[in-house]
Amino acid sequence: MSEAALEPSAAPPAPSALQLALTFNRIALASFGGGLSAWSRQVVVEERGWMTDEEFLSAMTICRVLPGANQVNLAVFVGTKLRGAQGAIAAVAGLIALPIAIVLGLGALYLAYHRDPSVEAALRGVVAASVALSISMAYKAGRKALKSAVPWLLFAAAFFFSAIDRVPLLLLLAVLAPLGLFWAWPKRRAT
Repeated sequence: MSEAALEPSAAPPAPSALQLALTFNRIALASFGGGLSAWSRQVVVEERGWMTDEEFLSAMTICRVLPGANQVNLAVFVGTKLRGAQGAIAAVAGLIALPIAIVLGLGALYLAYHRDPSVEAALRGVVAASVALSISMAYKAGRKALKSAVPWLLFAAAFFFSAIDRVPLLLLLAVLAPLGLFWAWPKRRAT
C-alpha cells in the first residue's frame, strides 16, 4: 500500500471565487421574494457541505446580531471562511448583482401596473411562500439544534418574548444570550 492510501482523506479543496459567486447567485435567485435563510442552509449545508448545521446556525446567529443585511453578512462569513477576502467579495457579488437588476426591472413594472388586481394577488402568494420557507428552515434547523431541555426553553422564551410579547431584540439578546452562552460554554470534564 502506498503512503497516500494510508493517510486520512484530506478536506475537499475550497471552492473557487467563481463557484462562490455562482452558488450565492443561485441562492439569491432561488429564494427571490423571501426564504433566503432556508435556501442558504439548503445549499451551504446540505448540498455543498461547506458548513455543518451547527456552524451554519452559529454563523446565522452572529450575522443576525451584526449590523447590516443578514444574508449579506452570511455571504461575507461563508466567503471569508472558504476563500478569504476574495471569497467574501465573490459571495456578496453573487448574492446581490443579478437580484439588484431584477428588482429595478420589477420596480419599474410595479410602478406601471401596481393597481392591477392580479399583481396584488401575485404579491400575496409570494408572501405566503416566503413564510412557508422560513418555517421550513426553522423546523429543519431546530430538529438538529434543540436536543435537550435548555435549548427548548431558550427557544420558547425567545419566541414568546419576541413574537408574542414584542420585547425589543436588544433587550431580548441582553437577557437570553448570556444564558445560552453560559449553558453552552465547555465545562471542565472530571478526569
